[in-house]
Amino acid sequence: MKILFIGDIIGEPGRIAVTMLLPHYCKTECIDLVVVNGENSAGGFGITQKVAEEMFALGVDAITLGNHTWDRKEALDVLNHPNIVRPANYPPEVMGKGYTIVTAENGVKVGVINLMGRVFLSTLDCPFRTGESVLKEVKKHAGVVLIDFHAEITSEKQSMGWFFDGRVSVVVGTHTHVQTADERILPGGTAYITDVGMVGGRDGVIGITKEPVLRKYLTQLPAKFEVSRRDVIFNAVVIEVDDTTGKSVSIKRVNQVVGDL
Repeated sequence: MKILFIGDIIGEPGRIAVTMLLPHYCKTECIDLVVVNGENSAGGFGITQKVAEEMFALGVDAITLGNHTWDRKEALDVLNHPNIVRPANYPPEVMGKGYTIVTAENGVKVGVINLMGRVFLSTLDCPFRTGESVLKEVKKHAGVVLIDFHAEITSEKQSMGWFFDGRVSVVVGTHTHVQTADERILPGGTAYITDVGMVGGRDGVIGITKEPVLRKYLTQLPAKFEVSRRDVIFNAVVIEVDDTTGKSVSIKRVNQVVGDL
């Protein structure tokens, strides 16, 4: 089976790019399951019910989130959706859930787990121990498992890949919005990449127009950020998984320039 995982979608231009390219990749790559990181999909910060419904209507099967989960009050409605997951290592009393089980186009059950790193981000519960606990439950229902590890630093992400190598099908990193060139199949059969990248404007700073970001760095004063619509790129990975073993066979980066939107 083939899974398409799309990197952090940045606001309206990112959603337009997904609308334009998702049908193409689903057809040409014979995709069975589509997962996206949608934590920046509404105006560059957070997600809304309307945006989530828009993505599901396009054929997205599951949406993962991250540190911007709570940026909009609409998140309270969004988190009720069965196939939208926030990081599982938030405390147990926090609303929402950290994993979901979805059925792929070929009928295979796939577990999608969302975890968040702790270095330079909120100090949550341990993502490694939480992930291990969640995996025990997910494995009761799905033989193919994907983890979206939303984290800041490379070493924490690589550690997560090694920690789950051979125990899950895929570990992909999100959050930094810059695609890394280290995709590979780890020795135990887990597909890994440090960061999938983003779907957003490259003529800026991680999807945000560059002028206010530069001004903030120069002055240290608050600045109003806006989503960049220029030189939009579409970053994703296509992962082929042997659904009889749960081991990955290949992982391929997608880095397509869309243009100004």
